[in-house]
Amino acid sequence: MKSYIPNFITLLNLFSGCVAVIFVLEGNMKFTALFVFLGIFFDFFDGLLARKLKVQSELGVQLDSLADMVTSGLVPGLVLYYLLGLAPQLSWAPSNLLPYFGLLVTLASAYRLANFNISTNQSDAFIGLPTPANTLLIISFPLIVEYQNSDAINAIILNPWFLIGMTLVSCYLLNAPIKLIALKFKTWGFKDNAARYILIVLSAVLLSVFQFAGIPLIVLTYIFLSILSK
Repeated sequence: MKSYIPNFITLLNLFSGCVAVIFVLEGNMKFTALFVFLGIFFDFFDGLLARKLKVQSELGVQLDSLADMVTSGLVPGLVLYYLLGLAPQLSWAPSNLLPYFGLLVTLASAYRLANFNISTNQSDAFIGLPTPANTLLIISFPLIVEYQNSDAINAIILNPWFLIGMTLVSCYLLNAPIKLIALKFKTWGFKDNAARYILIVLSAVLLSVFQFAGIPLIVLTYIFLSILSK
């Protein structure tokens, strides 16, 4: 019976992602972000629970990626679609077609998740930016626009060239041949987890100082620490 518990948590991730899709289509970024955060929490918790209960299974691996495809694949693509729809239109681009460019992130996420499922060298480190981290990066942009109240920052985020650039950078990072820290604690000792503990402390500091604008800085810190630790 206990083998079903992690899979149920994974399905909660999928449910959260489905609700987030509904809210992003309604243009409600606050509740989109809320359900994305819930989905990512369930995504972390299901794997942790499976390891603690010693019930890891191939079904759980596949189900986890399918859930992530919605919460951390479809949703960020739709968020970019939404932001590109708000951005000033480029004279050379059809106004009704440019937002679809953001869906490239969904395609790159699908490729990254499929590649992860068949990979044999990502148990202790990730190759490329994990889809949940990429989703947090993208969902931070509408939250910054709505809550940070900075005309200068808003002008940057809603610049179509910035959004196009972020879409391409995001697609690259998802599938880049870069080893990044896996946030899985096999022991609690500082020596084996120094980079993880440093990342947690710096993340708390960045969030407290910069609020939602700290999320992109956390992702950059994550990449930087990963490169340093290797």
